[in-house]
Parts: sequence; C-alpha cells; structure tokens
Amino acid sequence: MSYQVLARKWRPRKFEEMVGQQHVLRALINALDNDRLHHAYLFTGTRGVGKTTIARILAKSLNCEQGVSSSPCGECATCREVDEGRFVDLIEVDAASRTKVDETRELLDNVQYAPTRGRYKVYLIDEVHMFSNHSFNALLKTLEEPPPHVKFLLATTDPQKLPVTILSRCLQFNLKSLAQEPIRDHLAHIIGEEGVPFEPAALQQLARAAQGSMRDALSLLDQAIAYGGGDLKDDDVCTMLGVIGQHYVVDLLDALAVDDATALLECVQRMSEQTVNYEAALADVLSMLQRMAIAQVVPEAVDDTMGDKDTVLRLAGQFSAEDIQLYYQVALLGRRDLNLSPDLRGGFEMLMLRMLAFRPVEEGESAPARQAEKKIIKPVLKRPAAAAAAVETIATSEAVVDVSPPVSQVSEAAARPAYSVPADTGDWASIVESLNLGGFEHQLAVNCCLRSRKANCFNLSLSSEHAQLHNDKFESRIQEALQAVFGKQTRLTIEVGVQVQDTPAQQQARARDERQQQAETTIAGDSIVQSLQERFGASVQTGSVKPID
Repeated sequence: MSYQVLARKWRPRKFEEMVGQQHVLRALINALDNDRLHHAYLFTGTRGVGKTTIARILAKSLNCEQGVSSSPCGECATCREVDEGRFVDLIEVDAASRTKVDETRELLDNVQYAPTRGRYKVYLIDEVHMFSNHSFNALLKTLEEPPPHVKFLLATTDPQKLPVTILSRCLQFNLKSLAQEPIRDHLAHIIGEEGVPFEPAALQQLARAAQGSMRDALSLLDQAIAYGGGDLKDDDVCTMLGVIGQHYVVDLLDALAVDDATALLECVQRMSEQTVNYEAALADVLSMLQRMAIAQVVPEAVDDTMGDKDTVLRLAGQFSAEDIQLYYQVALLGRRDLNLSPDLRGGFEMLMLRMLAFRPVEEGESAPARQAEKKIIKPVLKRPAAAAAAVETIATSEAVVDVSPPVSQVSEAAARPAYSVPADTGDWASIVESLNLGGFEHQLAVNCCLRSRKANCFNLSLSSEHAQLHNDKFESRIQEALQAVFGKQTRLTIEVGVQVQDTPAQQQARARDERQQQAETTIAGDSIVQSLQERFGASVQTGSVKPID
C-alpha cells in the first residue's frame, strides 16, 4: 500500500477531532442538534485552518444514515464515501478552475434535481472568491432560494472579494489562525501514534514555522521525518528550516551578559556555518528576551514545553529588567532594518554589537569608556519615551556613533541638572514648563496656581472644580520634578480651595483665545478676502480660521 501523507491521514473525520475553531464548531453543533439549519454557509480564513474539513464533516452530518446530528456514525456507507471523497451527492467544486459563467450555469442546472443517495445535495465550492462577476450573478438567485434538498458550503481565503449580495445570503464563519501551543500538542499526539522518536524542541520549531496553519505543520512534519531518517531531532529540524538551535540563542545572551564581544562574534560565526536565516534567528532572540522578561516578573508562568525553563530562569537572573527591555527594543527596531544591510550576517553582527555597546554598566566598573557610557545612557533609561527615541536614533544611524567622550566632558555633562532651571523662578507657569511633566501630573500642575512660596517650599492652590485631579501619587511626582530643579530640600503642598490667581492652564487658554481672535480679525481685514466677499458673495466658514503657531 502506498504511503499516505500525514495531512490526509490525520484529517479530522468528526467535529471532536478538530483542533481549535471552537467558536465555529459550537454554532454548527447546536444548529445540527436543534434542527436550525441554514441553506448557505461561508467559511473564511487563511490556508490550512480547517475550512474544507469542517465543510466535509458538515456534509457528512447532514447525510449520515443514522440521521442528522453533530456526531455522524462514521461507519455507514454514506460516511465512508464522504471520507473517501466519492459520495455522489457531495459536489466539490474548485472555483479557481471554473471561472466561466457557462460552467457555473451548467453546475446550477442540476440543483433542481433531488439527491441520488443522500438526504441533501451539498455543493462545496472552494476558493469561491475566484468566481467571475457573471458567475456570481448566476449563483445569486439560486443561493437566495435554493430547493429544500440543497445546501451550499462556500470556502474562501479572501472574503473581501465576494460581492455583498453573496455575503448577505450566507451564514459567515471566520476561522482563526491556530496558536503555536495547540499545533505543537497535536503534532506530539500524531507523532506518538506514528511511533517516531522526537525531541520537544523540534516540535516547537515546526509549530512556529507553520504560522497558524495545521496543514502546513503536518506537511513540515512529514518533511522533517524524511530529513531525519525516521527521527525528529531539534538540530535536524533547525537545519531543514534554516533557523538556529536554541543553544545558539543561549550562547549569544551568555556572551552579552558578560560583555564578551569575542564570544559573541564566535557564536555568529558558528551560526553562519549552518546557513542560518538571520531574520528567524533574530525572532528567536526576541522570543527568548520576552520569556526572560516574564521570568523576572512571574517565574512560574514561563513555558517549559521545550524543556528549557531552567535556562530561561538562569538567563533572566543575569540581566536587569531595564537591560532586557533595552535589548528587546534594539532587536525589534533592528529586525525592521536588517534587510537594508549590505550583508545579512554583517547586519546581524552589528545588531548584537549594538546591544553590547549600549549596555548600561554596573556600579564599580572603572574603564573610562564604560564609565562614560554609564553616565550618558543611564539618565536616558529613566524616561521610557526618551530611551525609545535614543534607540531609534541608534538603530537608524548610518555612521558609527562614538559613545566614549573624554572623562572631563562626561563629568561636565553629569554635573548639569536633568531639568533646566526656569528663567523666572517666581512664575508658576514658567516653572511647570521646565519640569517636563506628562500625563495626569502635568494636568494637575497646570490647573494649580502658586499660592505662596518660602525658599523652596511651594504652596499651591487647586480650585474645587478640578479637585478630581488631586492625587497623592501625582503630587509626589511633581515634588520629585521640583527637587530635580531646586534641590532635595524642596517641598510641595497642594490645597483644594479658592483660586487666588490664574493657573497656567487658564493662561494658556486665554493666550489661545487671543491668538484665535487675532487670526479672525486679520482674515476679516484682509483686502483679498474682502474683495472675494464683495464680488462673489463669499463668506468665511465659521471655525475654519486657525492661528499659525
């Protein structure tokens, strides 16, 4: 007997064998068991997620000799013939090969005739979006009011190409791409039944490469078994897929943890000998960094399906949370630009060296260059938005960035405050502008007015209409920002009560109103505008005039 590929051998024969798509199966099962059947169903989704399989199971459920139900017996002649693809009343049509209107009309001419063997005549039209407009028009009337013995099951990967008139006559079910975990678990079940030795990491690589398609996963599994000579090993699968083994990712991160550029480049050299896909390698690095971040926050949540949980926890202990976030951002931006590099290996090396160059140093390191790097990089890391901008600049720069200025310059830069001192230290609006506040703390600050100030003790007043803005956390953040400008002895109190003077928010609103009024006055007095109004009866549309800032 000839070999049967896994994708066909393990095609589900009943709804219970389906992997995922429970939102679709629930609706179909309830409809079959409660006799609430529609005459036309449309199944949409990407390749290999079960559209045709569900349609065939539905056809079998409708025609099983034991009666209509969501659990066809699978043993009667009808069920066996449907499984074998030779049931006379299941008419499967490939729309891609029947695009002419005459072929569609010929197909529909037989709709009026009763089924030969079964209870229903089922038309399964695959890739229905390939029909021409004339074919859709020919199908339209029949699809709206078919005879009671006819059911239409349509499947497509591109529902946007279907006319709205067709969509409105069908019950539409959108099948989702499958997650890696259910694909991996199903592959493990199949390979266990097939009696093939395997490594868990190999199945994880196949599940990832399938990109949500179970059929693709089974095809890759077939290929991997043949490649490995009957065994399924991680190294063989990685070589077949052109990806790197997990140990390479671990080696890269170990070298990064100890600041060892030599080991880092040696690891990339070993990777290049495997004809590696560097985009996939970078995706593996990102995946490991994400798992390390989870390990630092919720260690028990780390997935151990690949048997490397201890390794992930060990790596997570070698980096600070800030390091991992910075590396993830560098890798993410670098992945976008990797194909722009003259050589993919060189681009990957530069990306890893960039992580090494901009690694925040630990306390106690004495090398002048690393000390310079520490003083420059660490203040940036305190502000996520500024850090992202810095990484973006680094990632897109075409020149080599020198981050090791003379120590004298570094000391000078470190001595400067993180916030600029306002020119008028008695003007609360000027002070707020210098604090670089954001979010709710900024809203709280601009809606307060300076009630009194003694040395570096600020007493603010917040009107009762904005009392909901008052929050101890936001007040504490404002005080920290003030301390960065005026010194650690700075203190802040905010009282909700009567407003004694205009707040920065009111000053800004008044300034906006004045600019708006000035802009409207300027437009109204413009000679060209007046000429257009006189000659053509034109008018200036209300709200269309805006001041230029």
